[in-house]
Amino acid sequence: MIGKLADTEIEELLKENIWGHLGCNDGFNTYIYPTNYFYDGRFIMCHSQNGSKIQIMQHNSRVCFQVEEVEDHKSWKSVMVRGDFQELTDDRERYAAVKAFGDRRMYIKTSDTALLYDPTGIAEDTGTLKKFSPVIYRIVIDEKTGRFEDG
Repeated sequence: MIGKLADTEIEELLKENIWGHLGCNDGFNTYIYPTNYFYDGRFIMCHSQNGSKIQIMQHNSRVCFQVEEVEDHKSWKSVMVRGDFQELTDDRERYAAVKAFGDRRMYIKTSDTALLYDPTGIAEDTGTLKKFSPVIYRIVIDEKTGRFEDG
């Protein structure tokens, strides 16, 4: 049987998982990226190094985000979130997000040549720190839908 997830089931699926798929569009192509995240009850919180994905979302903030739990081809749950990319630039918001990732043991990856992100902003070489610090962003949600199959 295929059906719709209740709002409480949608919330539960989003809160219990840490991996999803981010969809964005550059006006010509659509891209889907596996992304780790956390859901704080209001926003999908994510991070990334500055690159193609971030540049696409900075030009077209409309995104979707999909999370799933699959047991087999007849037993699965899936949630689709639609909303807008919003980069966190406020130091306090960035710090809170980085701390929340750490509290959930979801560490922010940096390249081998990068300095570790210092959310306090107190570093000897702030130019290098800013160059390699991750982009912290959230999806401001305006729609959540969910489906399931229980065969």
